[in-house]
Amino acid sequence: MYKVMIVEDDSTIARILCSSIEKWKMEAVVVEDFSNVLNICLKEKPHIILLDVSLPFFNGYYWCSEIRKISQLPIIFISSHSEHMDMIMAMNMGADDFITKPFHLEVVIAKIQALLRRTYSYKEESTMLEHRGAILELGKSTLIYNNKKIDLTKNEVGILQTLLQRKGTIVSRDVIMKALWEDESFVDDNTLTVNINRLRKKLEEYGLVNFIQTKKGQGYMVLQD
Repeated sequence: MYKVMIVEDDSTIARILCSSIEKWKMEAVVVEDFSNVLNICLKEKPHIILLDVSLPFFNGYYWCSEIRKISQLPIIFISSHSEHMDMIMAMNMGADDFITKPFHLEVVIAKIQALLRRTYSYKEESTMLEHRGAILELGKSTLIYNNKKIDLTKNEVGILQTLLQRKGTIVSRDVIMKALWEDESFVDDNTLTVNINRLRKKLEEYGLVNFIQTKKGQGYMVLQD
């Protein structure tokens, strides 16, 4: 079982994060002694840390720097500050990701899962796919981006799922059509074009421009991060 260490000054947020993490069959450890974060980290040996920037005694940047002296375990900063300099400073200190408050719990879980997969070959089946900061929730037919929920149709979810699961490769129209309609022989080829165009327009309204790339004569793709 993977262990997540939560270093969060707001006890309410810490409890909510703990509950959500445990629902995903991971162990959550909430730090209460903010003067002793490094020693707690050494004792608990977490697989990943959620680290608030604003903490008593020493801030999150300090503790990130101290942890980086002894370990390369994944660290995700959580902060109410959304300025670019805060994010840049966090990355310079060795953070792997940065989440601004308020946040959706689904985003936090998706980012934890993504880092666990990259770091430890985490194999648990995920119901969420992430790309360019957008989180596709397969079970809820929604896309979360910039803390906004975008409602999707069944076909739009199918298109995004098919492309995101093959991120970085060109996916032919036939493959997408088979994913959407089991027997595509009864579907007009123009139907896929209409669905793609409608999805693109919806994504662009929320700032996701060029999210889906067209490869003329070959199909569609989403580029690697």
